[in-house]
Amino acid sequence: MNKWRIALALAAAAVPAAAFAQPARPAADKLHVDMQYFTLPNGLKVVLAKDQIAPTVTIATYYGIGFRVEPRDRTGFAHLFEHLMFQGSKHAPKGVFDQTVTNSGGINNGSTRFDFTNYYEVLPSSALERMLWLEADRMANPVIDQTVLENQQGVVGNEVKVNVLNQPYSTWPWIDLPMLANTNWYNSHNFYGDLKEIEAATVPDAKGFSEAFYRPSNAVLVIAGDIDYAATRAMVEKYFGGIAKKPAVVQPDISEPRQTAEKFRSRVDALAPKPGYAAGYHVPDRGTPEWYAMGLIDQILLQGDDSRLYRKIVQEEGIAGEIGGGINADLGDMFDYRGPMLWSFSFTHDPTHSREQITKAVDEVIEGIRSKPVTAAELERARTKMRSSLYGTIDSGGRIGLINLLAVHALFDNDPQAINRIEEGFAKVTPALIQKTAQEYLRSTNRSIYVIEPGAAKAAGAQGGK
Repeated sequence: MNKWRIALALAAAAVPAAAFAQPARPAADKLHVDMQYFTLPNGLKVVLAKDQIAPTVTIATYYGIGFRVEPRDRTGFAHLFEHLMFQGSKHAPKGVFDQTVTNSGGINNGSTRFDFTNYYEVLPSSALERMLWLEADRMANPVIDQTVLENQQGVVGNEVKVNVLNQPYSTWPWIDLPMLANTNWYNSHNFYGDLKEIEAATVPDAKGFSEAFYRPSNAVLVIAGDIDYAATRAMVEKYFGGIAKKPAVVQPDISEPRQTAEKFRSRVDALAPKPGYAAGYHVPDRGTPEWYAMGLIDQILLQGDDSRLYRKIVQEEGIAGEIGGGINADLGDMFDYRGPMLWSFSFTHDPTHSREQITKAVDEVIEGIRSKPVTAAELERARTKMRSSLYGTIDSGGRIGLINLLAVHALFDNDPQAINRIEEGFAKVTPALIQKTAQEYLRSTNRSIYVIEPGAAKAAGAQGGK
């Protein structure tokens, strides 16, 4: 389960089940999300989506700043600033925001991804107006001072130490693999943050970051649930309309050159009990026909017990007990990013299987889809699996998955209605396009392999021999 799906599961567990009760969607339905979309004069994009599932609303603010576009020599700054946004605003001191949510029986959270930072709340619809006032004040007037900064530097620093540095496998493969596969600094730096650089951040740095990226023209506000369109739009205009207009953010070049040689790296992990094997391939540009084909290739090769890699690696060869991955597998899904991305998979395995043996088994599977067209039945099964995954995301607890799809299509494409056309993109994929895409993007020369050598197992063996 990737980190985004973990977040969905936690959100679902935190709110009463009645708030998430969703009617079964008939299998023959074509996906259609009712919505309204508009942009305020200051550049804020707004998506409203009405349903009658439960008397609750989900509110989310997405900013077009993620791990990729953070200051050089300040790695981890996007994540640090996410924490700063929970420290109060000019008219709502620290604690007021969280108390408003919890006192109403709701939940709230935030996260930093490759290409956005998001904040969301799920709460009764009666709390909508007060929450919009709080979100607007947080956007316009966050509290950024030395006390707040030092406090959150400590929190983030401790998070890095506890959740990353002192855990088995640590940054593998979710940070290690992109750093190996990519050449552009924006895509290949340690985005979770170097402790020295996190600690070196200053209040002017933080205020400058806020001014540069946390502006209406770089944001999307999504409100979904038990709402009235006209009344909700009036509230949005009332609380967000007065925030000053600033120019759109100019994004840096985050493109990657075509990879032409296989890359490999290994390291010893002192805490890892078993070897780890991860491989990543650059994928087609998001939204292209080949990208849709790659999504179905992912279903055919990797997703589920019927996938080719699972059958080969787990069932036939017994190399691993499980295998996971996908497009943007560790920090989202194939829809919620903008820029270069990897299709990747990883697993831990017994040391009786060498890297060469594993790569040979992987190559047999990969070459199978590159050299021979998939059958119509296998392609249709892949579409069915993709459709099931898509509907599962949209119907997820608290509308978090729906909010995410609406927000990223508004933020990246200025077109939230695109989610109603996702199925059409997959429907157009043919066996020939699958094979053509596999031949280009599943080349061994487009691959990066990162393996972990288990230091913990070696240490245990050395101690046992004394």
